[in-house]
Amino acid sequence: MRTRLFLFLIVFLIVALVLAGCQGGQAAAPVITVTPTPTLAARPLPTNTPRPRATPTPLPTATPPLTPTPFGLMTEFLPDVNPLTGEKVDDPTKLERRPLAIKVSNSPPIVRPQAGLSFADLVYEHYAEGGVTRFTAVFLDSDVERVGSVRSARLIDLEIPAMYKAALAFSGASAGVKQKIRESDFFERAISPDFGVGAPVFVRIPNGKPIEHTMFTSTEALWKELDKRGLNGRQELKGMAFMQAAPPGGQPATEITIAYRATTALWRYDAASGRYLRWNDGAPHTDALTGEQLSAANVMVVWANHVETDILEDTFGGGHYSIQIQIWGEGPVRLFRDGKMYEGKWVRWRREDMLTFVDQNGNPLPLKPGNSWFQVISLDGHELHYK
Repeated sequence: MRTRLFLFLIVFLIVALVLAGCQGGQAAAPVITVTPTPTLAARPLPTNTPRPRATPTPLPTATPPLTPTPFGLMTEFLPDVNPLTGEKVDDPTKLERRPLAIKVSNSPPIVRPQAGLSFADLVYEHYAEGGVTRFTAVFLDSDVERVGSVRSARLIDLEIPAMYKAALAFSGASAGVKQKIRESDFFERAISPDFGVGAPVFVRIPNGKPIEHTMFTSTEALWKELDKRGLNGRQELKGMAFMQAAPPGGQPATEITIAYRATTALWRYDAASGRYLRWNDGAPHTDALTGEQLSAANVMVVWANHVETDILEDTFGGGHYSIQIQIWGEGPVRLFRDGKMYEGKWVRWRREDMLTFVDQNGNPLPLKPGNSWFQVISLDGHELHYK
């Protein structure tokens, strides 16, 4: 009996202990740390290594021909051909130098006849201010003992030296233009009394005219100045196209009148020479060095946007302001050669480019081998008449 009671008590105690453990506080749930799945770095897809291509060995070639088209168009030039005229020179060493851009006066009329213009490869006639015009004459293969009278630079002279990689020779400039020349990319090629260059590069030659019309220079002195600066030498001059035969088409044009506001240029075609002869304000325009009338193988009328700036050029008559002639981009042209007129446009998209001329279809508009005069006129004017 006692044994059975003892066993009962033991069982009772065991059950009580178990029940007591179940009644205690609830245990906190364990925190499960999720280990992130490792991210695989993206591996670039294998690429095929290009197989080297064999570079063809250039075949030896002769000097490029001067007649790449059936009509004899010249756009590449032999070492003895002036790239500004398309003409062969007697002494090729004359092309081993830098072009010169020289400012020459054309107003008032007492400055005529000027010296040396008949020897220039290119002449730009452009508005200065107040309706008068001035010249920038570009020389490469001619040795000219006297050029002038030399006058002051204008805003267009920020462009011409860049186009032809030329030195710029001038005497005087307004404060605004002079500062722009100082800041230009060709300032080291600017040759002027304003920047300390005097005789023998620039000399005064008394001629009975006011002193501002007595300054002259010579091509020899200017090239020596470039030699001294280490800036002389042959330049790469690409962009012009020439053809001896007149292109097909064109309209008859034996007389050209460019009526600037304060002066008039007239060109008449001379069939015997195949050239246009020049008159200025009704009188034959001659060269003081030769006494002969100025003439041109090509007369190119160039339209460009003209913008009056705030740069004061002079105070006469209430003041005149410098004109920015925007010969960049493109614009219309009329080429006169061989007694005919050809329509086209000029193109210049980069500062270092010269004016390039193309016809209505975008093909090169070829000039006649020889010198050229560029008559620059405004887009909104009616300066051109021809017949």
